[in-house]
Amino acid sequence: MRLKAWQAHEFDARLAKSISDSFSLPPLIGRLLVQRGISDRSAAHRFLNPRVEQLHDPFQLTDFSKTADRLLVAVQKKERIVIHGDYDVDGVASTVMVSRLLELLGANVCSYIPNRLSDGYGLSSKSVKALHDEGAQIIVSVDCGIRSVEAADRAALLGIDLIVTDHHEPGPVLPKAFSIINPRLVGSIYPEMNLSGAGVALKLVQGLCQRTGHDAWLPGFLKLAAIGTVADVVPLQGENRVIVKLGLDQLSSGPNSVGLDALIEVAGLVGKNIDSENVAFGLVPRLNAAGRMASADLAARLLLTTDPARKREAGLLARELDDLNTQRQKEQRDVFTMAQEMIEANSDIRSHGMIVIAREGWHRGVIGIVASKLVETFDKPAMVLSVEGDVAHGSARSTPDFDLLGALDQCAHLFSQFGGHQMAAGVTLEAKNVIPLKTSLYMYADKMLGEGQEAKTLHIDAPLEIKELSGEVVAGLNRLKPFGRGNPEPVFQASGVKMVERPKLLNNQHLAMSLNQDGHVFRAIAWQSAHWKDFLVGLGDEIDVVYSLMENHFRGESTIQLSIADARKAR
Repeated sequence: MRLKAWQAHEFDARLAKSISDSFSLPPLIGRLLVQRGISDRSAAHRFLNPRVEQLHDPFQLTDFSKTADRLLVAVQKKERIVIHGDYDVDGVASTVMVSRLLELLGANVCSYIPNRLSDGYGLSSKSVKALHDEGAQIIVSVDCGIRSVEAADRAALLGIDLIVTDHHEPGPVLPKAFSIINPRLVGSIYPEMNLSGAGVALKLVQGLCQRTGHDAWLPGFLKLAAIGTVADVVPLQGENRVIVKLGLDQLSSGPNSVGLDALIEVAGLVGKNIDSENVAFGLVPRLNAAGRMASADLAARLLLTTDPARKREAGLLARELDDLNTQRQKEQRDVFTMAQEMIEANSDIRSHGMIVIAREGWHRGVIGIVASKLVETFDKPAMVLSVEGDVAHGSARSTPDFDLLGALDQCAHLFSQFGGHQMAAGVTLEAKNVIPLKTSLYMYADKMLGEGQEAKTLHIDAPLEIKELSGEVVAGLNRLKPFGRGNPEPVFQASGVKMVERPKLLNNQHLAMSLNQDGHVFRAIAWQSAHWKDFLVGLGDEIDVVYSLMENHFRGESTIQLSIADARKAR
């Protein structure tokens, strides 16, 4: 039985009608735009028609001119530049973009991505020393570095100019780098503070293209920026929406590099209109599998493969990533099953506002995904820790109403390293500190969220009977894409719907059924909800449902299906 209360979003009806009338949109679409923060017709026009010209001026970022000047001098002098990335998709996409742009400009450039298991997260003193020994004169960090104070000190001692580009929350002390580009810096005037690491990297590419007269190159980098932005789950509003919308359009229409095409093929997306969901569940897991199960260099090599003569090599790399993703899925299932059993067996874990679990030997490459799955399952922030001898490594994921990094700041003294943002973070600590960490996080979460909080509210965008679904409505909803955090897929309520086909198990995980309203019949699926079966059957033949729309593509035909979020007996 569901414990969620249904609540409709409020909206300004007059503004919604004005916007609908101005753009000849169905009234429903005007309502949804207003609910997404659109306050006037100008904002609606920008939202509905993203263009490259809407990207902000990168030179508004702190230290940007200084950074561009230094890199262009290095290009001219053939100084050795190393792009230091991170092993997740956001970091890999950032690394590839900046490396590729500097390569096109003729720079003496190479890239370095640390290994998750042997090197750990971020820019370290050890890696700075190793890169110096290999001839690095400039290190550009992407998607990391904002809290790497010791590494920056080592770079300065070795005579390396360190350029930090990052999007994570700065710590109390900034690294003493040559320059720092981060929209979250105190005093920053940049209009968009919620860029992903790939978004910040794109700004560096954009500025260098402007300085060198190669503005025409910029659209080609939007594809990778879009993939990194979707992967990092930043709000798809403002500049992020522009990046993702334009990048996905280009991914779908092509032409793409042989590396990207090989990835699209192995993900089964050839010929499809690639949306944010395809990226999140098709491309991102395969790219992430490299850093989780082996080396992120595999993903970077694939994305850097642009020569058509290397098509076979790209295909082999893509298949290797696909195999690694299969291994990752098995490892993830095993760890998630163990984690779920631990939680179900321990009422103390379940009673708090946040889930914190630890175990010896869990694969570090999957604990972040397991944390995400726990958030989905229990609707609470979650941290999963893998203990290896005297050290524990953890990944945490949050809910929109909980500031994860703020929670970690409260127990910073327990960590040897930590970083991230409001929704996701990673930590390293001594194993002896795991129990004190649990205690601290439980206390903080219980205070902020309420101890034992169970009831949740399911927010509904609008009533929409399934008999009212039309091609015009679907076309209007498609104009709101890409969906994601900050621009969620709209959720609707239909009342008095008949279940003409009772729920049936699908892959032992989901429930499939058919719903009818006045002769309008739609197939519906309740994802990850096999345990709902008896509850749904017990509601009787006529129910109210909360749902979103999904398009099913099969043999060249597209049909609309319903994704069921909740149900109750018809009222």
